[in-house]
Amino acid sequence: MAGILDSVNQRTQLVGQNRLELLLFKLVGRQRYGINVFKVREVLQCPPLTAIPKRNKYVRGIAHIRGQTISVIDLSLAIGGKAIDNTKDCFIIIAEYNRSVQGFLVNSVERIININWEAIMPPPKGTTGKQSYLTAVTEIDKELVEILDVEKILEEISPSPTAISTTLDTQSITADLGDRLILIADDSAVARNQVKRALEGLGVRMHLVNNGREALTYLQQVAKDCTESVTEKVGLLISDIEMPEIDGYTLTAEIKQDARLKRLHVILHTSLSGVFNQQMVQKVGADDFIAKFNPDELAESVQKWLHAD
Repeated sequence: MAGILDSVNQRTQLVGQNRLELLLFKLVGRQRYGINVFKVREVLQCPPLTAIPKRNKYVRGIAHIRGQTISVIDLSLAIGGKAIDNTKDCFIIIAEYNRSVQGFLVNSVERIININWEAIMPPPKGTTGKQSYLTAVTEIDKELVEILDVEKILEEISPSPTAISTTLDTQSITADLGDRLILIADDSAVARNQVKRALEGLGVRMHLVNNGREALTYLQQVAKDCTESVTEKVGLLISDIEMPEIDGYTLTAEIKQDARLKRLHVILHTSLSGVFNQQMVQKVGADDFIAKFNPDELAESVQKWLHAD
């Protein structure tokens, strides 16, 4: 497994081309799951785990890895399945989400595949049980691969605060926004609701969509009813980067290349980490980049870019 994440720098070239690489793994049973390689720091054989008192039921213990203490979450348990047995024969995926590092216990790790975001589809509507933890699905080797809503899992284990603690001039924000709305695009229901709850206190109107394709279609439709620019009706876009069909980078590039949309300010709001992010923000023309999830930083960015009009 030591070489499975080799050449990560080369993989950054995929960003902005509406492509991604998925690390495929299994939990309990034959079903395969995927996680974006950009979230992954390392994959290793599960080391001995130390139990901690009063831990969350999904946390199997902590591991000491390269001088860092990391909580190890049983992904199978977290999505309502059976616990993964015999941890010494299993693997840990060390990943960074929302400014923190976690270890995800999985039964086995298979390989990395390169795929276009257009082949990543939203999960079926009305999913329940384990299926409710999906953000997307795709087909690999004629088998369904499920992409988990890791943000939902982490929110259930350790909820993020959504209240804005910083002092903002809400009257100025509502004056700058006027009768326009803020568009929010994110494939994770948890992430969409976090943004919604954080901005509700500012008294702004919002419209929420599930992915980049829906966001682009919505903006194009709204622009038809505008005299010159979509900014007559939409004040700002807050978009995730990882989304089915069209990712946030590609969505931003499409917006900036459309004469009716290009004046719209775009804030990329993502759990992705890595030094390439700032370069890609500039490349596609996004106005700001914020790592999830800090409600104060988000609100301050909203105030900044609404006032910049």
